Amino acid sequence: MAAPRLYCPMKLAPGSVLALPAAAAHHAARVLRMQAGDDLILFNGDGQDYLAQIQRIVREEVIAKVRASSTVGRESGLRVTLAQAISAGDRMDFTLQKAVELGVDAIQPLAAERSVVRLSGERIEKRRAHWQYVVISACEQSGRAMVPQVAAPLPLPAWLAAPQDYALKLMLSPAAERTLHDLPVPAGPLALLVGCEGGFAPQETAAAIRAGYLPVRLGARVLRTETAALAALAAMQTLWGDF
Repeated sequence: MAAPRLYCPMKLAPGSVLALPAAAAHHAARVLRMQAGDDLILFNGDGQDYLAQIQRIVREEVIAKVRASSTVGRESGLRVTLAQAISAGDRMDFTLQKAVELGVDAIQPLAAERSVVRLSGERIEKRRAHWQYVVISACEQSGRAMVPQVAAPLPLPAWLAAPQDYALKLMLSPAAERTLHDLPVPAGPLALLVGCEGGFAPQETAAAIRAGYLPVRLGARVLRTETAALAALAAMQTLWGDF
């Protein structure tokens, strides 16, 4: 059985002995029921996996020794920022989890006119932190050693007005004439803009086009928001990435 992978956001180096952070310690000791002598893989987002061994477990404290490190080559050469309008229920969690598995580089949640979920005050940071946890869990499962960052949610107009250094900016639209097959291989990072359950309002679509976003469609069918984002990422990885 492969050693479990746990996120450990601290400096890691072969030979170092450390106490695992609370979340990783709980998962190792209480969820996985690991014991002293068991091996595990730690990663902190620097692109390395660190083979470690548990030295002792005392109540909630798990002490591990890092034995070796190795470079992980699981990042796609296609750098995609997913600009996703916030969806309701478990849809957003599902979208972000699978987007990480599909190699997304960064995530920008957006508040659109038709978004069902409305965030304000402390709820904004709490939800962002929750989404970052979803991303970290997806990295643990998928073997990624680089952790995509979830930015603080923004209103769509603020995102469109911000400076954006992308070689290609795409917006999913079932009414678009172009498909991904019509486009050349991007010469650099790209942004993928995806609407919420009801799609973007006409004025939002017009604003995105003015901001340089190119509408594209995914076939002849109207896809749900969580399906659309993931289908687009999979298609782009097939056409331009590492699939």
